[in-house]
Amino acid sequence: MDNAAYVALSRQAGLLKELQVVANNMANISTTGFRREGVVFAEMLSAVDVEGGSLAMTDARARYTNEAQGALAATGGTYDLAVEGTAFLAVMTPLGERLTRAGAFTRSASGEIVSPEGYSLLDNGGAPVFVPLTATAIGIAADGTVSADGQVVAQVGLFDIADPTKLFREDGVRFRAETEKTPAENSALLQGFQEASNVDPVSEISRMIEVQRAYDLGQNFLDREDDRIRSVVRTLGRAG
Repeated sequence: MDNAAYVALSRQAGLLKELQVVANNMANISTTGFRREGVVFAEMLSAVDVEGGSLAMTDARARYTNEAQGALAATGGTYDLAVEGTAFLAVMTPLGERLTRAGAFTRSASGEIVSPEGYSLLDNGGAPVFVPLTATAIGIAADGTVSADGQVVAQVGLFDIADPTKLFREDGVRFRAETEKTPAENSALLQGFQEASNVDPVSEISRMIEVQRAYDLGQNFLDREDDRIRSVVRTLGRAG
């Protein structure tokens, strides 16, 4: 395989990764708290057997998360929470503490506030948030203060991230933070709301079509390049 084919193949590999990311975005258009993901393309230099020579290929191993806030939809649910601003909620998973924007919670049989998967919602100190089972009037203020029948019982944690590039997605709506997190200053909680996915269906479909066309063009080039090489080999074989 010659250099042109290597360059085209590296581009194809990158486009395939982007196509997979776009497909995942589209699959999560209706997922509460989902944030659109994208692929970062970069130049990767490889040395060639020519003095001072190099070959520029495509590298698409990095991904980024779109931080734009999704639309806030009123649900009326007592334990439905939406974050207005850039902050995150925290939940405790089997793998440790994770950050999320997905605010669909319920009260468990023990009074603990949990996600649909059973992960505990955490307060500012990293402890699970509990609401007495006997309480009938539950209020959650903008700063996360939880009141049960007029009595303060907890405060939902809201966290800002020092370096958003150190957030690593582990599934659709949860992130592992490898950077400092601090109590949020300019964000607020809205009780009875959920944040919708920030994926724009129209632009995402347009991007899928664009990437698919680029991939098809690259594949056509590789097919022609393969035919050319086979033709050269056959010609040299007859000449020999």
